[in-house]
Amino acid sequence: MNHRAAGSIDRIATLTGDTFNTNVIKGVGPIAVEFMSYGCGYCRAVEPFLQQVAETLEGKEQIFRVNIDADPELSAGFEVQGTPTFIMFSGGREVGRVEGIQPTLAGVMAVVTQPFNIQY
Repeated sequence: MNHRAAGSIDRIATLTGDTFNTNVIKGVGPIAVEFMSYGCGYCRAVEPFLQQVAETLEGKEQIFRVNIDADPELSAGFEVQGTPTFIMFSGGREVGRVEGIQPTLAGVMAVVTQPFNIQY
C-alpha cells in the first residue's frame, strides 16, 4: 500500500527481499535506501522531501525504500533498529547510515548525498 496524494508521482521504488540484491547490492552508482514503515509518523513527514530529493538527484543517485513491515527479514539483516533509517550503498557495500533524520528538504538532501559528495 502506498500513501501518496492522488495524481502525484512516486519517484522511489519499493524494494523487497527478492529485488534488493539486483537493485542495491548489484546496483551501479550511488544508492540510498530508506528503511521505513507506513505507520511511522516521521517517515510520513520525510516522504514529500524525499520525493523532491529523488527528483533533484535523478540520474546522479538512485533512491529506494524498504517497508520494514512487509520485509522484516531484510531490515533485520541490516540491523535496522528504527524508522526511518537511511543506508547509503556504493559498489554493493554500506558506506553510510543515518537513523531518524530531520524532515526538511536540506536535512534529507544532506543525508542521502553526504557519503557521495554529489553536487546538486
